[in-house]
Amino acid sequence: MYEAQTKAAILQRMLDASPADIDKRAGAPTYDLLSPAAIELALAYIELDNVLNFGFVDTTYGAYLDSAASEYGVTRKAAAKSIGALTFSGANGTVIPIGTRAVTSGSEPVYFVTTTAGTVSGGSVTVAAEASEAGESGNVSIGAVNLVVGNLVGVVTVANAFNFVGGADTETDDALRGRILERAQRPATSGNAAQYRQWALEVTGVSDAKVYPIWSGAGTVKVVLLDADKTAPDSAVVTAATTYIESVRPIGATVTVVGATEVAINVSVDVTLASGATLAGVRTEIENGVRAYLKTLAFTDATVRYTQIANVILDAAGVVDYTTLTVNSGTSNIVIADGSVAVLGTVVTT
Repeated sequence: MYEAQTKAAILQRMLDASPADIDKRAGAPTYDLLSPAAIELALAYIELDNVLNFGFVDTTYGAYLDSAASEYGVTRKAAAKSIGALTFSGANGTVIPIGTRAVTSGSEPVYFVTTTAGTVSGGSVTVAAEASEAGESGNVSIGAVNLVVGNLVGVVTVANAFNFVGGADTETDDALRGRILERAQRPATSGNAAQYRQWALEVTGVSDAKVYPIWSGAGTVKVVLLDADKTAPDSAVVTAATTYIESVRPIGATVTVVGATEVAINVSVDVTLASGATLAGVRTEIENGVRAYLKTLAFTDATVRYTQIANVILDAAGVVDYTTLTVNSGTSNIVIADGSVAVLGTVVTT
């Protein structure tokens, strides 16, 4: 808005406003004395532009967005630690104290700490644990945690027999902005559908929700959830959403909170590789592309289009052409039922 308020423009206005009978040329006292003031005023106009951006939900960010959110009663969702269990194996009688640390292997290790104590019996003991740091990085798969850290190194071994779940990153600016706009544009009152959706979106780990009023008779409400990856959330997130909604819902309502039903999209295709490309590399490209495409459909478009899958394949850098493409063993669009979400299944490239 203030792009035209440059140092040169401001200086010229000040010179024009100065008496006509004095020397205003560059190097003259009037010119030299007004130039520093013109620079400072130009900087002030730049800050005024920033103030305008900070003042609107669409253009603000960070702490300024948090301030805007507070005006609507919306708070940025904090990061959450993943939770799970660790199984320690070793000599009977070995004590596993609270705070015992374990870690994944690899170039980017993720650390975990036990939250309950245990004693090895029958060769092993399983104790509750959580990620040391909050964030999605703590959502590791079975067997990922395999190294002990600290005094028990060489005394016991460790593994996780189940996935660690529930880890979430701090809510992004875009996600928070979306919730603010939803609060402003979809008024929520007296436990209407919009209010149930807002309650669900306030829970860490929930990125979207659909609400079905009177889904099983009068006084019943069903809330279906998606996580940050636009897939069904972990059970811990569903439980947290259920607990929270139960604490704020109107008296008399019967509420069912569930994760979306996942529908696997399986792709099989014969590809002609570009020079230097490998089947494994192309498969990864196609997986990433299909996964990104399916995210755009979640709760917004019920049709997985065969032609869009084909476009993803052709857009893969290592693919020159393809033949014999099937999606879920067919060559037609896949319609996803209401309350379900399409997720990547298998990708077979030959």
